Amino acid sequence: MRVHSEVNGVVRVLPARSGPLLGVTSVLAAITLVVLGFAYAGRSVGSAVDLGIRADLRQLQSPWRQIALVVDWTGEPVGAALLLATFVLVFLRIGNRRAALLTIVGPGVAVAVTMVMKPLVGSTINDGFLSFPSGHTATATSFALVAMLVVIGGRQFGAVTGLLLVIAMAVPAAAVMAWAQVLLNAHYPTDTFGGFCAAVAVVPAVAWTIDLVADRQVTRTGGTPA
Repeated sequence: MRVHSEVNGVVRVLPARSGPLLGVTSVLAAITLVVLGFAYAGRSVGSAVDLGIRADLRQLQSPWRQIALVVDWTGEPVGAALLLATFVLVFLRIGNRRAALLTIVGPGVAVAVTMVMKPLVGSTINDGFLSFPSGHTATATSFALVAMLVVIGGRQFGAVTGLLLVIAMAVPAAAVMAWAQVLLNAHYPTDTFGGFCAAVAVVPAVAWTIDLVADRQVTRTGGTPA
């Protein structure tokens, strides 16, 4: 029997075939985030790897620092809001309301997780600034995840292929933001990995929840798209 990513003609934001693997990946990311949180609790100095990478990157001068500032801006409130508005308008234009909702809720919850964890973990950088996990990296990763979930949604990719495509979009987005954060001395490299894990843990879970609620609404209304 063919597995479709649609219910009554409505494309799910979590592809049916890749959904289970994405769910497992989400759980593993959540576990990793919690373990790292305990490992870095109260940290005020980075590991040898952290410090080595930071030292190498901080030697870079313009135009690399200017590029890093532009990348960093996309994770700031104004930049992130513009990205969010663009995504939402595009998804509404193509009639994918679930994706528009995921764009708002997914990154929002991922960033909220980083904000809640920072004081709990208590890892600091630059004389007291809370650092773990990186909200900027969580934002960049979340938007990339949303974009790729929409791209593969409704298409008949296999489970593994779908998962690999999602990762292929999320990892470069996270890596670019991580590079910018470390270069600008805003985060340790491990902070950015924590932000990546936060997004991977949250976005598929939010997508699953949106589909669950919307599918029930479709059933309740007798097939009216939600």
